[in-house]
Amino acid sequence: MKEWMETMKALGAAVTENVGFLLLSVAVVAIVIVAAKVAENLANKKNGLEKTKQLQRTRRMVVIAMLSAIAIVLMMFKFPLPFLPGFYKIDASELPIIIGAFTLGPVAGVVIEFIKILLNLLTDGTTTAFVGEFANFLIGCAFVVPASIVYYFKKSKKQAVIGLLLGLVICTVSGCLLNAFLLLPAYGKAFHMDIEALVEMGTKVNSMIDSLFTFVIFATAPLNIIKCTIVSVLTILIYKPISKILKG
Repeated sequence: MKEWMETMKALGAAVTENVGFLLLSVAVVAIVIVAAKVAENLANKKNGLEKTKQLQRTRRMVVIAMLSAIAIVLMMFKFPLPFLPGFYKIDASELPIIIGAFTLGPVAGVVIEFIKILLNLLTDGTTTAFVGEFANFLIGCAFVVPASIVYYFKKSKKQAVIGLLLGLVICTVSGCLLNAFLLLPAYGKAFHMDIEALVEMGTKVNSMIDSLFTFVIFATAPLNIIKCTIVSVLTILIYKPISKILKG
């Protein structure tokens, strides 16, 4: 209990210190949810489905809660890659999220992604003044939302593969742009470091990294490509049998 209270105290202090970034994060979350909802409604209209989907509301909530719990557990098992800076770590927490988005629609994927981040904040707090959590949410959505929208319009294995490839590309490109112009500067500010110091951390593990541009090309891009590829392959292998269970 004492440890949890200390986590909440540290979290409150981080909120106070970084109100501007937190408000930006909330605004972006709202925009992502609205965009996913619009795309989902269009897909439902095209496919002649009711807005409530084919799952009962209670079952939908249970599935979202279950997949969120699995996502937060998978998020605990992070591991670094030897050619990336130490603060770049990879995990498979996007796997239950993309499965949820394929089964229930892109809005559910965004909700599961958000709950995962929220639970992580409540259990572990933040060591990056919300920058790492915001990056995880936004880049995760950049993969999950496009992939699930493509699949949701026409549910087939071919569409799933196309959607996952599109999600990989959008996630990689958006990850590079966001890190270059928003996340890395915010990360440096949170730790009172300039960009050169962050680049130097990359140079120590990869000599090809010598600027912000090469940092996102040889560190950010490979991280997202590897993570999305792993999640995509696992999704293709296990989605069908799991989706039957989730749909009841």
